[in-house]
Amino acid sequence: MKSTVLKTAVASAIVAGALPTAAAAEDLTLCWAAWDPANALVELSKDFEAKSGHNMSFEFVPWTSFADRMLNELNSGGQLCDLMIGDSQWIGGGAENGHYVKLNDFFDANNIDMGDFIPATVTGYAEWPKNTPNYYALPAFGDVVGWTYRKDWFERPEIRAEYKEKYGRELGVPETLEELKDIAQFFQGREIDGNTVYGAAIYTERGSEGITMGVTNALYNYGFQYENPDQPYDIDGFVNSDGAVAGLEYYKELYDTATPPGSSNWYMGENIDAYKSGQVALQMNFAFIWPGVEADPNVGGGKSGYFPNPAGPEGQYAQLGGQGISVVAYSEKQDAALEYIQWFAQPEIQARWWELGGYSALRAVVEDPGFVSSQPYAQTFLDSMAIVKDFWAEPAYADLLLSMQERVHNYVVAGDGTAKEALDDLVKDWIEVFEDEGKL
Repeated sequence: MKSTVLKTAVASAIVAGALPTAAAAEDLTLCWAAWDPANALVELSKDFEAKSGHNMSFEFVPWTSFADRMLNELNSGGQLCDLMIGDSQWIGGGAENGHYVKLNDFFDANNIDMGDFIPATVTGYAEWPKNTPNYYALPAFGDVVGWTYRKDWFERPEIRAEYKEKYGRELGVPETLEELKDIAQFFQGREIDGNTVYGAAIYTERGSEGITMGVTNALYNYGFQYENPDQPYDIDGFVNSDGAVAGLEYYKELYDTATPPGSSNWYMGENIDAYKSGQVALQMNFAFIWPGVEADPNVGGGKSGYFPNPAGPEGQYAQLGGQGISVVAYSEKQDAALEYIQWFAQPEIQARWWELGGYSALRAVVEDPGFVSSQPYAQTFLDSMAIVKDFWAEPAYADLLLSMQERVHNYVVAGDGTAKEALDDLVKDWIEVFEDEGKL
């Protein structure tokens, strides 16, 4: 990142040279997923150790087992984690089950204003109930599903000419999901530089959350809604609306006609590998991968481009990712953990976070005049964060997710039944969950 963002953020901050320290240095453990941003956080946290006197340890768990491992830790009242960067969907359970410390008084006492953060990240990562000023986390890592494409392939004259002849328009960043599907189908099975390539790597993984985090990018834009906007937990006719059915059919067609062979259980890592190895023209993935794409010798350095999830017939939305950082209620070192939150919230630290490859949610960073030019994907990140929707954040989130994973995967990948049947069955599953929760 260019120094402009850092300088502006520092100039606007009122920070001391060192944080207030506890009576004695303590060892803090921060729990998160094992991925590139976690490595960046280790580097960033060296500043906290130097200023506070506390020592940081980290427990990083692969995404495929992250939820099981950490939700079990929370549900058992375990004391492994003093700080938790938990997924956005955990905020309801973290609040209602007493896993996370409520931070309102701490924020007020330390002049931490949630209005200083991207609104979608406050709602998505920090609030419970949603759209109320009750905070159980600080936005830590803004993330969203977007698209990466082989810009160098798109610019080849012979490919451009053939595409224009077939579709009657220039080959470029798709404005709609239908255009995206056309592009993916166009590249499917094509030979480039002596290799057979395919259209798109999309999320299909069944075991954790993968296919749900993928298919929602079509469902939202075709009219799917989680519930009646005027009546909470009224889901029949919204989850399985005609538009939602069309969106699910779209995703299946994209899978059937424009993805690599053997991609029936792919998520973030598999998509990254397929893209970097030159197998696909397009890649669906969370924004966290973009720094790695830019640095990659095969696809970086101007060979790749980035764009937000395109619009569908009912609007343009993208699946929210990302996480907030919370103080675990079972920690015996809450004062020291709160010092970490205070340190992390500082504009100069947030600017450094972006510089290292983390996605800051602080408006002083992302609204800085130098932000857009700081990375090739910075504008796409901003555009994407402006159109986000998220999965349920209910305490029963895991049960809701398991049902959707099963119903959607069985239809999209296994080809069982129809899209209407899959969504009708999902409605039945979710109604049962909400009845068990006493919500219906």
